[in-house]
Amino acid sequence: MTDLGDLSLLLITGAMTAYLVAMIAFAIDLSRLRSGVEDARPRKAAGIAMATMWLGAIFHLAGLLTRGLAAGRVPWANMYEFTISSTFVAVAVFLAVQRRRDIRYLGTFVALVSVLSLFLALSVLYVAPDGVMPALQSYWLVIHVSIAAAAVGVFALAAVASGLQLAKDVSDTRASARAAAPVAADEPAVALAGATSVTTSSARVDGRPGRNATAGRGGQAARGATGAPAARPTRGGTVARRVLASLPSADDLERFSYRLNAVGFILWTFTLIAGAIWAEHAWGRYWGWDAKEVWTFVVWVVYAAYLHARSTRGWEGRRAAYFSLAGFASILINYYVVNFFFTSLHTYSGV
Repeated sequence: MTDLGDLSLLLITGAMTAYLVAMIAFAIDLSRLRSGVEDARPRKAAGIAMATMWLGAIFHLAGLLTRGLAAGRVPWANMYEFTISSTFVAVAVFLAVQRRRDIRYLGTFVALVSVLSLFLALSVLYVAPDGVMPALQSYWLVIHVSIAAAAVGVFALAAVASGLQLAKDVSDTRASARAAAPVAADEPAVALAGATSVTTSSARVDGRPGRNATAGRGGQAARGATGAPAARPTRGGTVARRVLASLPSADDLERFSYRLNAVGFILWTFTLIAGAIWAEHAWGRYWGWDAKEVWTFVVWVVYAAYLHARSTRGWEGRRAAYFSLAGFASILINYYVVNFFFTSLHTYSGV
C-alpha cells in the first residue's frame, strides 16, 4: 500500500503542476483580450489552458483513487483528503459548466485556488494513508463527507465569481467616473480655442502670414467636426483594466454565483442532516453543540440568509457578493479555525 500512497502523492503533485501551467496560460489569454472583444485569431493560450486543466483533473482523479486504494477506504477521512477532494469538485464543476457555456474567464482564478489548496494540502495537511477510528467506520462516511466536499467545491467556485463581480463592479464605476470627467473640462477648452482664434485674427491684421498659418492650424485642431473641442486620445489602460473589461457584466457574474450558491446550499443542507443522523448512530444523540456542529449550522444560516435576502428582498449587486463571500469565509473558519484551535469530537478530521 505504501507504493500506492507514494503514487497518489506523485499524481496530486502532477495535478498541482498542471493547474499551475493552466493558470499561467489562462492569465495570458485573459490579458490579451481587449475591452471585452475577443481577437479574431484562435485563442491558442486558452486552448493550452483547457488542455492542461483537463490533464490536471485526470491526474487529480487518479490521485484520489490511488489514495483510497492505499488507505483501504474512501479518500476523504481527514483534512488532507477532504482538501484534495473538494478541490477536485471545484475543478470538475468548472470543466462541466465550461462544456455548456464559455466561462474560461474564470479559469485563471479557479486554477489559482486549486494550486494554493493543493500546495497547502501537500505541505501542511498531508498524512500518510491509514485506516480510520471506529466512529468513522460507517457508510455515513461515504455519504456525509462526500456531499460536504462537493458543497465546499461548489461554494468555492461561487466565491470566485463573487470576487470577480466586485472587482468588475468597482472597475465599471471608476470607468464611468473617468468618462464623465472630461465633460467638466469642456468649458476651459472652448475658451482656450476661442482665444487661439482671436490671436489668429489679430495676426492676420498685423500682416504676419507665418504666425497666422501656425495659429490657424492650432485653432482648427482644437475643435472637432461639430466645433466642440476634440477629445484627447487615451491609451488602452492597464492590464488589470483590460482583463476586467473582458469579463462578463457584474450582473451576469452575480447571477452565476447565485445559481452555484443555491446548489451548494442544497448540498450543505443534506450535509447538516446527514451529520445529525450519523451523530445519533455514533454517539447516541442528534445534536450536542459540538464546535464543529455549531459552525456547520452557522454556515447554513449564513447561506440561508443570503438566498432569502437575494430572492425576496432584492439584495443584488455588491451586497449579494459580500454576503456570498461572507458565507465562504464562514466555511474557511469552520474548516481551519475549528479544526486547529477548538476541542471537538471532530478533531479526528484534523492532521
